[in-house]
Amino acid sequence: MLASKILEWLQEDAPYIDATTESLGLSDTCAELIVRAKSSGITSCTTEIAEALRTLGFRVAYVLESGKSFDKNDIIMRIQGKAKDLLLLERTLLDILMYASGIATRVKQMVEQARRVNPKVRVAATRKTVPGFRLCSKLAFKHGGGDTHRWGLSDGLIVKDSHIELLGSLEEAVKKATQNKSFMHKLEVEVTRPEDAVKAALLGADIVMLDNMSPQEVREALRLLEEKGLRSKVIVEASGGITPENIEEYAAIGVDVISTSYPFINPERVDLSAEMRRVNCQEQA
Repeated sequence: MLASKILEWLQEDAPYIDATTESLGLSDTCAELIVRAKSSGITSCTTEIAEALRTLGFRVAYVLESGKSFDKNDIIMRIQGKAKDLLLLERTLLDILMYASGIATRVKQMVEQARRVNPKVRVAATRKTVPGFRLCSKLAFKHGGGDTHRWGLSDGLIVKDSHIELLGSLEEAVKKATQNKSFMHKLEVEVTRPEDAVKAALLGADIVMLDNMSPQEVREALRLLEEKGLRSKVIVEASGGITPENIEEYAAIGVDVISTSYPFINPERVDLSAEMRRVNCQEQA
């Protein structure tokens, strides 16, 4: 799957030919591409991309596995193949690895912040990913120590405000979802008021999402669930507006899950460079 995505991204960068490489007559030259770190961070999608590149006919001589820490000047990957193919790959590969590793690095920072005050809390991803980059974005969240949450709409049921508005009530939306869902799917219900967290739990929600609630409102929702004897029967997720500045406050309240899109929108800056060197074609045999 990732191999086909790489080909799609390369097609975007070179819809016809690599005009520069073609003009220099490098078609029969063999080379090695070395991806090196210019900053520190957490690798993401390196293992998966290495497997995809092997499928596409490249030789991956070395790869620093996904989810590993790296420092400035560390080698992330060494790839061998035809120079014309490596020159075509170079920019796209760096862009993928820098963005994915930036997400993973930011996630690791936020997970560490949250677990300083709540060791059991999960930091989960939203679906607010760049279209076409969902796979690497979600993998990056996992490589940073986070939870992927739903990969997409097919994975589980989340009754949101739009569904409730269209069906007229929370009760009707949850009733229909419960009747029609597969036994394989859990049901999550999004609520915006503390009292509705109790209502969702009583209606049979497996997970209650406290959407865009202030820390005070989240505390109240947990208090009401505890008061009704429902707290242990549902997973409670806080979502909406979670940043590095407030994640510890939400985690300390005692929710089970904190979901955030912050790492997708504001990844840590991870800088990588590519070094190309000519090699004897027999070295790659």
